[in-house]
Order: sequence, then C-alpha cells, then structure tokens
Amino acid sequence: MPAGSFTEICGSSLTGLHLTDLDLLAAGGAAVVAGAINALAGGGTLVSFPTLVGLGVPAVNANVTNTVSLVPGYLAGSWAQREDLRPQLAHARGLAAVGGLGGLAGSVLLILIPSHDFRVAVPYLIVLSCLLLLLQDRVRDLVAESAAGGRNPLRRPALVGTVFLASVYGGFFGAGLGIMLLAILGLFSTRPLAEVNALKQALSFIVNLVSAVFFAFSGHVVWAAVPVMAAGSLVGGFAGGRLVPVIPEKRLRQLVVLAGVGVAITFWAA
Repeated sequence: MPAGSFTEICGSSLTGLHLTDLDLLAAGGAAVVAGAINALAGGGTLVSFPTLVGLGVPAVNANVTNTVSLVPGYLAGSWAQREDLRPQLAHARGLAAVGGLGGLAGSVLLILIPSHDFRVAVPYLIVLSCLLLLLQDRVRDLVAESAAGGRNPLRRPALVGTVFLASVYGGFFGAGLGIMLLAILGLFSTRPLAEVNALKQALSFIVNLVSAVFFAFSGHVVWAAVPVMAAGSLVGGFAGGRLVPVIPEKRLRQLVVLAGVGVAITFWAA
C-alpha cells in the first residue's frame, strides 16, 4: 500500500492532517506500549500522547485522539478484574455515574478552552502525572493502611466529591487518573487492595468511555489514527497483563517518568 493511502481512505479532513502509513504505524506501536504500561504500572498516556504530538498532531487533537483510542485497553483491564469488582457492584454503579459526569465535564472544558492555553498547560499536567507515578508505591501503602485501620467503606459526600474532581481531571487530560482514583478510593474503603484496584480500573474505563463518546462528536479526533491505536492498546493491555510477573514495575515507572520529564522539557523549550 503506498504511503498515505490508508489516511486518504480514513481521512483526517476535520483537522487538516495528513498522516502517512509510517506515521500510523508509529502511532499504533505507541498505543501497544501505552496499553502495556497501563496494565503494568499506569502512565501509558505519557507515551502515546507525545508520539501523536511528535507526528505533527496539535496538542488538543492528540489528547482527544489518544483518549478515544485507548478505551479498548481500559475495557480489557476492567474485564480482567471483573471478579474483584463483583462484590462492589452495589455502590460502584453510583460512583460510575459520578465518574461519567466528571469525565464529561473535563472533556467539555478541554474543548472550550483555547488550544494555545491547553498546550501551555500540557507540560505541567505531564509533570503532575510523573509525580503521581513516582508516589504510586506510597499511595498503595496508604490504601493498605486505611483498609487495615477499619475505615468506613463509604463516607459518601467526600467520596463522591473527590471522585468527581478526579474524573474532571481525567476527562481533561487523563494521565495519572488511575493513581488518583486508587488513592481516593483507598481512603474510604475497608476492602482488599485488589478489589479497590478493580473499582479504580472500572471507573477509569467509564471516565474515558464517556469522554471518548463526547470527543467523537467534537470534530477534534484524528480518525485515521484511531483503528490502529485502538487495536494496539487492546493488544498491549493483554500483553501487559501477562508480563506483570516478569517486568519489575518500579523500574518501568522510573523509565516512564524520565520520558515524561523529557517530554515536558521539550514542550517548555518549544
């Protein structure tokens, strides 16, 4: 297939972009890595989002396209943890509604603000995501301590409010959302860490799904990149799940953080 022919079929006329087949291959490869990293440690957006920007996709379009494309990976992760989620379904439904509303609010905010302002905010959002990744072990310790301390399973008003705010952030940018939700849920639950993590994964899926549906009608998605990235994130998610016992999570997070800091510096220097 000649370079650019797949793009001509799928089109990216809404954004005026012209990605070649080689560009799409790079985007798909980044999505595989992102899906695997999300399954192993979290922070996969710090790989796939900068890749799209590096291919010439404007920051807002890259963020929107990335959200739409990575939904299958979140679905795979949620399905893999469905047994740990099952005992929590009674209150998970309410939190899912809150997460969906927050994700929608963040998505609307992203589309409404000037694209220049979002690009200025990107390096700070990336640094925040990197900090969350670095603190992930401490977050997990706090979750375990709160469960051991016998805290109330649901302090509803505070829980709902903090989940909503985290979901707004998730709809706006997304990287680090899972770690935020893990910390929040752990403060209000006595359940085992595996169950808290399963609820976090399900809420992350809902936030990204609602955001993706909204973005699909926003006119900002680079649709030519979505099929290859969606397939890549799905493959990466399953592969990452298989590699959990093999790859040291801590080392992987450190590599992602170093890459994220480099991306942030690049944005500041541009």
